[in-house]
Amino acid sequence: MVNPSENQSSNHFISGLYLVATPIGNLQDITLRALELLKKADLIACEDTRVSGKLLSYFGIKTQLISYNDHSDERKRDKILSALSENKIVALMSDAGMPLISDPGYKLTKEVSDQGYYVTSLPGASAPLMALQLSALPSDKFCFLGFVPSKQKAREDLLQEWKTTQATLIAFETAPRLLATMRTILDIMGNRKVTIARELTKRFEEIKRGTAAELITALEADGPPKGEIVLVIAPPSSDDKTEMSDEDIDALLSAQMQELPLREAVDMVASLSGQKRKAIYQRALDIKNQ
Repeated sequence: MVNPSENQSSNHFISGLYLVATPIGNLQDITLRALELLKKADLIACEDTRVSGKLLSYFGIKTQLISYNDHSDERKRDKILSALSENKIVALMSDAGMPLISDPGYKLTKEVSDQGYYVTSLPGASAPLMALQLSALPSDKFCFLGFVPSKQKAREDLLQEWKTTQATLIAFETAPRLLATMRTILDIMGNRKVTIARELTKRFEEIKRGTAAELITALEADGPPKGEIVLVIAPPSSDDKTEMSDEDIDALLSAQMQELPLREAVDMVASLSGQKRKAIYQRALDIKNQ
């Protein structure tokens, strides 16, 4: 077994598996150490050779590339293990960000570690952490949930599971499903503060902050945004029910009345807002008659 202390110098790479962070948008965000490792590696395993090939070409790196993900057959994993057995240097890259963080690499890393080979990480760009930094939400405790499920029931179950967690929540979402997810957040978690981080480090980077209801209203007016999205959801607080303005309540009622019978929509909004059901019912009638 290799002793990690042998790899003290950033300019000296010993045989082993290196988990290399890649840019999440801006190619200049790759680290100098990562570039040096990729040049010296004997083999680079990557999620998609076409994507990684563009990055390597940009920096003039010609190291051999093979595609690898956690669904790859045993032959590809065996090829990597064989290279390590020959005291070679192997890099693992995902298309963007840190390998293993909602990206392939877990099975390989576990097997390489179990067999006693050296494994380390060359850290760098990470969309979840960047979104957390820019969210203006508490960062002392946070949980990363990966991708929000595409099916409504699974989405509801996930948010219900994490509803009472006293930490900021971070998740990936796609643009077409964003509005449905925001409505589910409001339904299950209340009118919490949420940040929508889009196209991080890219030309059209955008950060939208607000309550769930405010962001739903904006999405209904403007349509879904384009690009890759990270959601950051505030932890629960005693203010979740009382933060809702009249505009928030009307927006939520309008959204829920499209999906639920009027009485059920009224019950749900009354529960979330903390206001009397009679008042909410009247607002619902006013909206229906408009």
